[in-house]
Amino acid sequence: MSRIGNKPVALPSGVEVIVAENNLVTVKGPKGELSRTFNANMQITVEGNELTVVRPNDNKENKMLHGTTRALLNNMVVGVSEGFTRELEIIGVGYRAQKQGEKLVLNAGYSHPVEMDAPAGVTIEVPNNTTVVVKGIDKQVVGEFAANIRAVRAPEPYKGKGIRYKGEHVRRKEGKKAKK
Repeated sequence: MSRIGNKPVALPSGVEVIVAENNLVTVKGPKGELSRTFNANMQITVEGNELTVVRPNDNKENKMLHGTTRALLNNMVVGVSEGFTRELEIIGVGYRAQKQGEKLVLNAGYSHPVEMDAPAGVTIEVPNNTTVVVKGIDKQVVGEFAANIRAVRAPEPYKGKGIRYKGEHVRRKEGKKAKK
């Protein structure tokens, strides 16, 4: 029994959901519009200000898709109404970030600066030179771009230098001991 799949998705005011043929779901809201095609076995219905997902039977595949479909629909609704944000911190001497036009330029200890273009629908903010904020309406795209930024210089365990998510804990290792 999918506990998440059985929960209805509450639709806030200003959010409109259209379910077309082949389970093409379009969610429109104040921040934008998202579309996605879901498995044909799932029955997606809009009743008033609630969105429900029903599976046809208890096959293993349908049980798996039930909760996943509901979670993806909820992320679409939250994305177009509130949006998603991912913050990154840059720690290290000489490590910094700046925004040049639509590009993010990172100085992360390499001999050259690393330039990154934001994907469509994602905005980058650099409030100070050690913080990067990634915002957008699609949770997957925001998370993937934030992961790509972090991968430029992932935090290392000895000094903790690198790019990490805000609030991420990096397990520190002890350095080598000198022989006596």
